[in-house]
This record gives sequence, structure tokens and C-alpha cells, in this order.
Amino acid sequence: MTKTRPHMTDPEDCLCFNLRRAARAATRAYDDALAPAALTSVQFSALAVLAKTGPLATSSFSKAMETERTTSTRNLALMEREGLVKRKAGADKRVRLIEITARGRRRFETAFPLWRAAQKSLATKLGEVNAASVLKRSRGVVTVLE
Repeated sequence: MTKTRPHMTDPEDCLCFNLRRAARAATRAYDDALAPAALTSVQFSALAVLAKTGPLATSSFSKAMETERTTSTRNLALMEREGLVKRKAGADKRVRLIEITARGRRRFETAFPLWRAAQKSLATKLGEVNAASVLKRSRGVVTVLE
């Protein structure tokens, strides 16, 4: 008796493959743009979230970043060693909050024009209409998969 093996279509037809490929290409572009500020795109995004929201519990931060808690913890530990974020006790002493430090805010403000230039460059390459569509559709993907 012959077992049927799952058929793998061309990876070019796979949503996951293409979403991850696009994310890696965008990450490289933003990492390159942010390098003069000594930040990666992940660090910049983390600082942006904390600058916008104020202190967050690790679980809330992970949800905002769409990352696993362990990944957030590892990334935040690196940022904490650099003095970009700090942990503090919350009102409930069992909850530790993460907040941006003055150093982190300065680094974020230094990086912001670099991010804006990368954002504009990518929007220009995509075309403004396509860039707006990518933003809308990628938010939709996250919403549908939550």
C-alpha cells in the first residue's frame, strides 16, 4: 500500500513564505537605516511602543509587539543592559512593568528621522497607494489571525 505524501506547491504560492520573506526584506532595510543610531528595527519598534503607551507589563508589551513572551523578555534584557529600558514594580507587586528610560527616549528621538526616511523610501518604492494598502492589509492579517 502506497502512502500519499502531502503535496508542496511552489513556495511562491505560500502566504506564510511570502509574508516572512517580505518581513525579512523590510527588516533589513529598516535595520540598515537605523544602524547610525545603534538600533535595530525591533529595538526601535519596542521603544516606539513604550514611548506611546508608557510603562507596560511584559505580557501587554508582548501583545503590542506580536511576539512570544520569551522573545520579548530576551529582547528587553538586551535593551535593559544598554540602558534603553528599565523594569519597575507595578501597583501589583507581582507585575513588573517595562518603561523607556531617558537614554532610550533620546536614542528613539535620534533614530526617528532615520526611520522616517526609511519609511518614505519604502513608500516611494511601493508607490503611495500600494504602501497604504500594505499597511491596511498587514493590519488586517494580524486582526484575522488573533
